[in-house]
Amino acid sequence: MDEAETGAGPDSEPAAAGAGWRPGAGDADARVLVVDNYDSFAYNLVQYVGEVAGAVTVRRNDAVDLAGIRALDPDGVVVSPGPGTPAEAGVSTAVFALDRPVFGVCLGHQALCASRGSRVGHAPEVVHGKPSTITHDGEGVFAGLPDRLRVGRYHSLSVEREALPDELVETAQTDEEREVVMGVRHREKPHVGVQFHPESILTPRGKRMVRNFVEVCEEHE
Repeated sequence: MDEAETGAGPDSEPAAAGAGWRPGAGDADARVLVVDNYDSFAYNLVQYVGEVAGAVTVRRNDAVDLAGIRALDPDGVVVSPGPGTPAEAGVSTAVFALDRPVFGVCLGHQALCASRGSRVGHAPEVVHGKPSTITHDGEGVFAGLPDRLRVGRYHSLSVEREALPDELVETAQTDEEREVVMGVRHREKPHVGVQFHPESILTPRGKRMVRNFVEVCEEHE
């Protein structure tokens, strides 16, 4: 969700737009779709998801629409980081019309907030590869994690706290004088977002967050 390229991930693409479901290596039965917002970090997300899910597939944000996602019938969706704004991210905002679990990361987090009418503006500072400490509410993707976490941030935009609608709950924030919203959760739908990158090496507990989300996908009816 940056105006600049987010990326420090590998050069290889996560999958071609027409690729089918690939078996995961995890013990969960959940099938998870990753929406790739043309970001190198998407590959890391696919790898993390594949380690715990039953199956994973990838679609670029302009290679599938909401009807196509429904046809794939995933148990959950991860919306990846990427350059630009939610308005430029194809299906990434529309996917939050689904009732199934959706996990937005960085640009995906902003897309969740934008889908509910939140404003996305310039962050207090541009951060690309900055480790920060956050505090959180211990629920959802943060379940079972220490109250204070180190995370990796790569963004020049952020969600404006004062414009968060009532249907979104702030779940995490930076532990700094100028707090930045680092996580949100929908009050009724199983939709969550984090501004930081759980798939970054700068987020040591990132795999646990992804596992927590996949477990939600498996339990959701």
